[in-house]
Amino acid sequence: MPLSEHEQRMLEQMERALYAEDPKFATALEGSGLRTYTRRRVYQAVAGFLVGIALLMAGMVAKQVWLSVVGFLVMLGCAVLAVTGWRKAPKPGEQPTGGHQTGRQGRTKRSMMDRIEQRWQRRRDEQGH
Repeated sequence: MPLSEHEQRMLEQMERALYAEDPKFATALEGSGLRTYTRRRVYQAVAGFLVGIALLMAGMVAKQVWLSVVGFLVMLGCAVLAVTGWRKAPKPGEQPTGGHQTGRQGRTKRSMMDRIEQRWQRRRDEQGH
């Protein structure tokens, strides 16, 4: 059921208020913001992986086993972050709430919109009766 003009205006006001109050959160709810966030996370994981290699090599050169182990653990953790982040990234042009989206952000946005729509419908029903 499409929204009436009044409901559409109210929704636009709520969106503007959200952007004004917390622009970082509002951007994270958007698809392109999610893509940017995920891409940045993957890049950070790759940089951490390179730091892990440096620690591993430094531990080998200095003959410090503990430093090599720390380097390996950093590499392992960053590799896991990069792979999981890469898998969760929405493809360009794909909607974060569409179809086979498994990322938490897509489900959170959809469920939030569902709750808002349900509350709005309840208010309209209460006012009408």
